[in-house]
Amino acid sequence: MSYLVLARKYRPKNFAQLVGQEHVVQALANALKTGRLHHAYLFTGTRGVGKTTVSRILAKSLNCQGPDGTGGITDEPCGVCDACSAIDAGRFVDYTELDAASNRGVDEVQSLLEQAVYKPVQGRFKVFMIDEVHMLTGHAFNAMLKTLEEPPEYLKFVLATTDPQKVPVTVLSRCLQFNLRPMAPETVLSHLTGVLASESVDAETQALRLIARAARGSMRDALSLTDQAIAFGAGKLEEAAVRQMLGSVDRSHGARLIEALGQGDGKVVIEVAQALRLHGLSASATLEDMSEMLARMAVLQALPDAESQADAATDPDAAQIERLAALMPRDETQLLYSICLHGRAELGLAPDEYSGMTMVLLRLLAFKPPTAAAQQSTKAASAEKKTADDARAGAAKPLAAPRTTPQAPAALPGSDAVVRPDALDVLDAADGNAAPDSRAASGAAAPPVLPIAPEPPAQPAPAAGAAAEPDPPQPAPMVSPPFAANAGDGDFWHATVQRLIAADAVSALVRELALQSQLIGREGERWRLRVESQALSQPAVRERLTQALAAAGHGVSLEVEVGPVADSPARRNAQAAEQAQRDAEQVILADPFVQSMMRDFGAKIVPGSVKSVVKPVRDPNSRSGDARSVA
Repeated sequence: MSYLVLARKYRPKNFAQLVGQEHVVQALANALKTGRLHHAYLFTGTRGVGKTTVSRILAKSLNCQGPDGTGGITDEPCGVCDACSAIDAGRFVDYTELDAASNRGVDEVQSLLEQAVYKPVQGRFKVFMIDEVHMLTGHAFNAMLKTLEEPPEYLKFVLATTDPQKVPVTVLSRCLQFNLRPMAPETVLSHLTGVLASESVDAETQALRLIARAARGSMRDALSLTDQAIAFGAGKLEEAAVRQMLGSVDRSHGARLIEALGQGDGKVVIEVAQALRLHGLSASATLEDMSEMLARMAVLQALPDAESQADAATDPDAAQIERLAALMPRDETQLLYSICLHGRAELGLAPDEYSGMTMVLLRLLAFKPPTAAAQQSTKAASAEKKTADDARAGAAKPLAAPRTTPQAPAALPGSDAVVRPDALDVLDAADGNAAPDSRAASGAAAPPVLPIAPEPPAQPAPAAGAAAEPDPPQPAPMVSPPFAANAGDGDFWHATVQRLIAADAVSALVRELALQSQLIGREGERWRLRVESQALSQPAVRERLTQALAAAGHGVSLEVEVGPVADSPARRNAQAAEQAQRDAEQVILADPFVQSMMRDFGAKIVPGSVKSVVKPVRDPNSRSGDARSVA
């Protein structure tokens, strides 16, 4: 007698033997008990979860005659009567299985439906089972719609598919749909244990765990892998042999990688990756095992009591998962899980899968926050670098000659600004010039002496025994070169900018510099502007504005500083636009027709519907414009 593979030998014969699909069994059993039988059933699910098996059990339940030949419709087929035996053997006349993958045309479906007009020969019901029904053509689906909707009372349809999205909704609406779920690894492990006990095959529990995980929820795949493992291990299932057969990675590698990543040890990560390469172990399987371990770690971190003591006693990885969960923070666990999950899809894009896996693992180290020791080391290195830079700068920069006599703060002519002597020293040093004493010694022309502001009156000395009040903090004076302030500079600068914009001489950042700046002062060919944005004070932008002014007849040298701006062309334009808007609204409200409409009919002016249109200013010295209102 030829050998019968485990997947066929241990195919369930009744609902009691069907594992992992309790929700389907309960619904069908109750329907059979109460006689509420639908005429069409659709079973969906991945490969090897029991779609064809459920169809055959349902056919036996509908046609079972009982051991004595007097049975009826039941949810517990006997398995010994002629109908049950014939269905198990595949020779029952009233049970027809059609493989839609190879019989997908309208002719094959029409040939099947022609049998529907004949009553059952041996059983109570005819059962048409169409496997992989989504492979049928559109014309084949259309040919069976009418019969599927109103079949004879003795005809039952059972459809099975792994891709229900490809089944037309017109077919789905005519069927009761049952989704058969993938098997959990624990369910597969339990079933394999019982099967191997019946076969008297010695098997290690960890070897069966590997097979259960490799089956991916398919019981048929699990039984097929078990057959292969028995042959590979010469009648025994040992963990090492099964791992070698499957090409799976030892879980210790994944645990070691997670531990190294949790500790930020990139050297160990590279060493483990090289070891996987040398042993030819799968990089994708490594990332998959890490993802599974990280998922369990995340559950333990969120719910420490999630895993029962029974699971911890039977699962050898439970203690290791608990240790790793305590080693890594929650956010890093989530990040590493996401990186491993998405990294598996990137392995095919890498030059080879091992380099791809190495980059995936190092990605966490790139985003991992540095430890306290690393942060302290970085701070120390930065401090040492700063000290060295300061020392080099102090050695290279010449010191300005000290002033021999203190001087009072100098006042700018025509301005309330005060320039302190030490500030002048700073400016001298910044410009690379020598101090006044050194200039006098060298015979250079001395700069014009600014008037000295009178010293403030001396404060009376505090009485004896009275506590001396501390001097209030003085604000730091603003340092500016000696520019004469002019009240008409704002009007002049606004008119100049308006002419530049009207002539399209400035654009982009240069236009914004002109609009957002304030002319602080003019002294011959030197103009100083002030802006609030550091980005507008760039030398390139200042140079382009200087060129635009030169083209307009102002051959000047611009100096731009950053500071508060009180008056600028942009602010004047905004104020003019606001005033024009208010004037336009007043014009509309004062119109006699508008007033009569509001008075007689309760009309209202929609807010924002009044717009002011200002004509371009032709006179550069005038800021007024001809405004008219539109509604």
